[in-house]
Amino acid sequence: MDTTAELRAGTEDEPGDSSTPVRELSLWPPPRSTRHSGRRRRLLARLGAAAFVLLLAGGGAAAAWFYLDDSDQAPVTATSEPGEFEGAWSGRMHQVNTEGDPVAEWDAEVRIDEGAERGSTAWTTFTCSGTLELSARDGDRLVYTYTETSDPEDRCVDEAELTLWPASGAGLNAEWASITREGTRMVSTGTLD
Repeated sequence: MDTTAELRAGTEDEPGDSSTPVRELSLWPPPRSTRHSGRRRRLLARLGAAAFVLLLAGGGAAAAWFYLDDSDQAPVTATSEPGEFEGAWSGRMHQVNTEGDPVAEWDAEVRIDEGAERGSTAWTTFTCSGTLELSARDGDRLVYTYTETSDPEDRCVDEAELTLWPASGAGLNAEWASITREGTRMVSTGTLD
C-alpha cells in the first residue's frame, strides 16, 4: 500500500506538488457534520412535546366528556320540591374573584316559573337581564344556566351558572358562577328572600 507521501499528488521527484489531485477512494465515509444535529434534536423534542400536549388535551377532553356525560347514569333524586323554588326572589349578592377578594355587591331579582324548570333574572345594579334554564338537580340544589338577553351598558357576562338551595329559615341561598371576558372566574353568593 502507498504511504502518505505517495498519496499526495505528484511524483517522488516532486513531492508535495498539488497540481494533480488525489484520485483514490476512501474506505471510510467522510465525517458527518454536527452543525445541524442540535437543531434536529430540538425539533424532535418540540414535536414530541406538542404530541404529548395534544394527547394530554385529548385525554382531558375525553375524561371531561365522560365525567360530564351523565346519560348512562341514573338521575339524581331531588330532595326538595319544585314548589319551594317557584316564585319571585330578590337579594344582595357579594362577588369575589379567584383569590377571594371582594369585587362588587349587586342586587339580583330571580323569578322561577311553575315546575322550577325555567325562570328569568334581572341584575338591577348592572341593568342586565336573562333567562334561566334548569340544567341539574343535586339533592336539595337546583342548578340553572343563565343566558343574557339584555345588557345595554355591556357590563355583564353573557353566560353564568346559578345554583339555588333552601336557606335555613326562609328564602334561598344563591351562588352565581361565571367567567369574565378576560378569563377571570367570578363567584357571587347571597340569600334571596
